[in-house]
Amino acid sequence: MTIRTTLLLVALLLVDAGAMADTPRTMRLDFFHSGNRDTEMFSLDQVVFEALPWTGNMHQPVDRTLRGKYLFEISDPSGKVTWSRSFSSIYGEWETTGEAREMNRTFHESLRFPAPTSQFTVTLKKRGAGNRFESIWQIDIDPADYMHHRESAAYADDVVAIVNNGDPAMKVDLLLLGDGYTAGERDEFIARAKELTDILFATSPFRERKADFNVWALAPAAAQSGVSRPSTGIYRDSPVGATYDAFRSERYVLTLDNKKWRRIASSTPYDFVEILTNTETYGGGGIYGLYSTAAANSEWAPYLFVHEFGHHFAGLADEYYTSSVAYEAPETITEPYEPNVTALLDPDNLKWKHLVAPGTPLPTPWAKEAYEEHSIALQAKRARMRAENVPEAEMNQLFRENQAFVEDLFADGPYRDAVGAFEGANYQARGYYRSAQNCLMFTRSEQFCSVCAAAIEKVIDEYSRP
Repeated sequence: MTIRTTLLLVALLLVDAGAMADTPRTMRLDFFHSGNRDTEMFSLDQVVFEALPWTGNMHQPVDRTLRGKYLFEISDPSGKVTWSRSFSSIYGEWETTGEAREMNRTFHESLRFPAPTSQFTVTLKKRGAGNRFESIWQIDIDPADYMHHRESAAYADDVVAIVNNGDPAMKVDLLLLGDGYTAGERDEFIARAKELTDILFATSPFRERKADFNVWALAPAAAQSGVSRPSTGIYRDSPVGATYDAFRSERYVLTLDNKKWRRIASSTPYDFVEILTNTETYGGGGIYGLYSTAAANSEWAPYLFVHEFGHHFAGLADEYYTSSVAYEAPETITEPYEPNVTALLDPDNLKWKHLVAPGTPLPTPWAKEAYEEHSIALQAKRARMRAENVPEAEMNQLFRENQAFVEDLFADGPYRDAVGAFEGANYQARGYYRSAQNCLMFTRSEQFCSVCAAAIEKVIDEYSRP
């Protein structure tokens, strides 16, 4: 299948043949990221030319937001940086777990970018002291090398346009990638993808910026319904490879099969990917610049979809801190690079101080003790219920009761509508602060706080503005 035929089949690019000739190809660098808590190594897997030409925003080649733990740069022979993007990774999360102290692991990763026409250098950087990016790997690539793999758009005929607002090069292109849907469940997936898209665009600031998005849906046919949930003895060889129990956290859903989902996704333009699993059990995940996941059939799918997309799309940190996680607490409290949490080491230069009203105390008082007493007890009950594998309806009732308690507790807070610095965030009860008493990144709320909303808009601008 030719590139031009693929574009016609998918009905995506609204450009003529002359414009297409000037569009760079899409290149993907696949590599292995290995190591442990103290050491990490990189090795080349393959360089790939994807079937579709590059459809990202060429007007903003250098990353202006820098939200991730890592950064890659493309530079020409003179050393000039011609493209850069920051991102986070599964490895970057795994290295903060206890397991990384005990063993080595390898994760497959990819970098996607508009293909240069002559030899270039890829430099991978990681945050070090003071969150400064430091080089950790470099590789030279000749785009003319005949060993580079040419990938086909094998799933182009299965792509469905949910929202099509025009040229992908000037839109945020979101791919909803279904996993665990059989051929007979395809219509069910498309219907759910449309419902969740409507929910995303009913949430500010996405509501006001809907015209800046395209949304595509694709669900390769699975042999069996559902995805793996190893802690309950459920295993599926699903097309995307999504699974619960990532890092042994029962609600964390990831796929570790990077090459598999990349090959599927390359059949359509995408800047961001949310994987919708054909499951009812509460769960999801989100990694900045990689993908997000959500259990599409959960009662809480609307919240999961938007919350996890906040991680993936805007690099927002989790603001909750009473739920169990696999990550170990940092040895030293430092200012986080995520835009919505702070260590408040310098209150006079709070990263969102322009939104703080005069007279707002920093730290900002809130019903912290009452919230923690209730929430810690609830998490213990939740753990017992999961261990007993109770019906999901009982778990949903627990979540509803908890959210009702939280909303009632917060209703009379003296700073309930203020922007400030509320202690408790980033999985830690002490030392980290969030900007609002409540937010979609803190509880199962339906709204982003103003700080998170502003952070989201900056990313939308980077992908949709000249």
